[in-house]
Parts: sequence; C-alpha cells; structure tokens
Amino acid sequence: MVTKVFVDGQEGTTGLQIHERLARRGDVELLQIDPERRKDEAERARLLNAADIAFLCLPDEAARASAALVTNPRTCVIDASTAHRTVPGWVYGLPELAPGQRDALRGATRIANPGCHATAFILLLRPLVDAGLVPPALPVSATSITGYSGGGKKMIAQYEAAARPGGDASLASPRPYALGLAHKHLPEMTAHTGLQTRPLFVPVVANFYKGLAVSVPLHLSQLAPGATAATLQRALEDRYGGERFVRVKPLSDPDTLANGFFDVQACNDTNRAEIFVFAGPDQALLVARLDNLGKGASGAAIQAMNVRLGWDEATGLLA
Repeated sequence: MVTKVFVDGQEGTTGLQIHERLARRGDVELLQIDPERRKDEAERARLLNAADIAFLCLPDEAARASAALVTNPRTCVIDASTAHRTVPGWVYGLPELAPGQRDALRGATRIANPGCHATAFILLLRPLVDAGLVPPALPVSATSITGYSGGGKKMIAQYEAAARPGGDASLASPRPYALGLAHKHLPEMTAHTGLQTRPLFVPVVANFYKGLAVSVPLHLSQLAPGATAATLQRALEDRYGGERFVRVKPLSDPDTLANGFFDVQACNDTNRAEIFVFAGPDQALLVARLDNLGKGASGAAIQAMNVRLGWDEATGLLA
C-alpha cells in the first residue's frame, strides 16, 4: 500500500530535502500543491487532510496554523518547526530518546521533529541524567559549531554571496550568535534531558555548508560520586548499544587524538550521530556530531515517519 505524503513548505531547506528523499521511493505518493495556490488555505487544508503523513516545514506561527487545519484523525503531522517540541500531546520525534519512545511514536498522530543542536545535546545528556551520573540540578554549558545551511535560504544566500569577489569578508570567520542566551532550542534541550536548569548554550555558525558538533564540558567533581570519563562513556554505550543511527566511539577516541583535530563534517550525508567522551585527569568533554540537514532535520523527520508507520527504520536513510 502506498502512503500519501504532503510536505507543507517544501520550498525551504528542510522541506526540499524531505521532498527530494521521498520522491525517490516507490512506497510513497507525494501530494503536490500548485505553486500558485501555496497560500490558498482551503487547498492546503485539503491536501493536509488527504495525507497519511503531513510534514510541516514552516516558521513556527505558520506551523501552528497548518496543524490547526488538520481534522482527519488518520493524518499524522510531523512538525519540523520549533512550535510543538515541548507541547503536551505532541510526541518528541527522537526514537533514541529513551526506552519506550518508539512505542510512543508508533501511536502518535502529532510528532515534533527535534532541532539539530538539541538532538546532539540530548543524545549526550539524557542517558547520563537517567543513569544518575549527571545530577538534574547541574548547571550545564554547551557550545555548538554548525554549517550555515542551518540558517535557511537567507543565510545560505549570504554565505554564497560572500564567497564571490568583493563579498562580506566577516563571514569567513566563525560567528557566535544567540548572544541573548535565549536560543530557540533551549526549551527542548532542558525538557528532554531531565535537566532542571536551562543550559548556557553558545551556538557558532561557520563558513561551511553543513555539519554540526555540540560539545559539553564537565567537571567530574560536580558529578555523581565516583563518576569518571570511563563511566560516562560506558553509560552512553549501554544506552545506544544496537542503535543503527547512534554510534558511541571509544573513550578518548584514538583516531581523533592521532589526527589532533575534530572533524565536524564527518557525518555529513548520513543520518548518523557519533558520540565521543574525551578524558582529562579531573574533567571530561562530551561531543556529538551529526549532519544538521540529516539527523538534525530531514533525515530525522523521515526516521520518525518510518517508525510511525512500522516500516524498517532505516528505509531511505544512510547510516
């Protein structure tokens, strides 16, 4: 049986990638809207309610408005915006979040796709909070370096223009942003890790197209008694053992240390997240990397769809 899918907002970066990935599959029928009727609410409502799966790839307010148009109880909405990630009644679309999350996704008709920075941060912290190694009340800080594609079409255009002669030279350097300390991913980063204190989070956009790495420094003295970098790494291995899309690297990964530098883009063009624990005498550094357009966006949405429909989770995805 062919599954009917409608991508509301397929012109954006995430929507376009979802549409392109699904267009290659024979088990999906993509419902198309006439470009001249993209703002026709009645036509969009018709297509949303005709779909088995409706992806919302829209700004937050528009996503809320589109979700309200769905009245068909058989339509499952997967929202790629920030709008519903901590809203009751919406299931967080990260299958690896915790035991039982896949069961919740299979029964869901409202799924909130995780943010890219949030995905990496949550994959690092949630198992450690659950294991009692990281106290829920611990103030945590994190830094993320990401490619400019995460900023959408406008930012992509800015960086492409800067690459031409006479372009904006300031874009050649990494640029920290969200300096008001209120990044839009913070609510889900707090809610879905079990942390009681909002993390201090500094994202940095750099002059490469895609790829993302979140790093979280920890002082072992602030963790559970007896916690070491090795126990943190083992707890992550225990949680993600057998997962196809989350791979935990050996403690202080020898290959990375031999190279001397961390490759932020090593997971590009996959739906894979890789997790590292680097050890110091009394400190540990947690790092997770992923493709911000893959596991951090369109790949994650398709993975959630696969789980929801009871299909092989890796259908159409590269691990």
